[in-house]
Amino acid sequence: MKSIAALQAVVTATPFDGEPPDAELDAIEQEMPLILADVALLDAQIMTIDRTPTELDGRRIRRARRRVLAARRNLINRAVTVAGGAA
Repeated sequence: MKSIAALQAVVTATPFDGEPPDAELDAIEQEMPLILADVALLDAQIMTIDRTPTELDGRRIRRARRRVLAARRNLINRAVTVAGGAA
């Protein structure tokens, strides 16, 4: 049986401080409107899991879907603008 004790120093050579780098935090911050819109859509869908959706539920889900699509569009447009132009 091969011992892995000699490899442990290589694996744990760089300590992990538990915090994401600034670039990842910036990316999360830019995607936050989309994340929140996705959460709102999931909340609207979860409310109707165990019952027949009412007209109000249908409107709530459609509104949440539109928010998700708008947030995705804005995120993509921002990425294209930062990348240096439109296609």
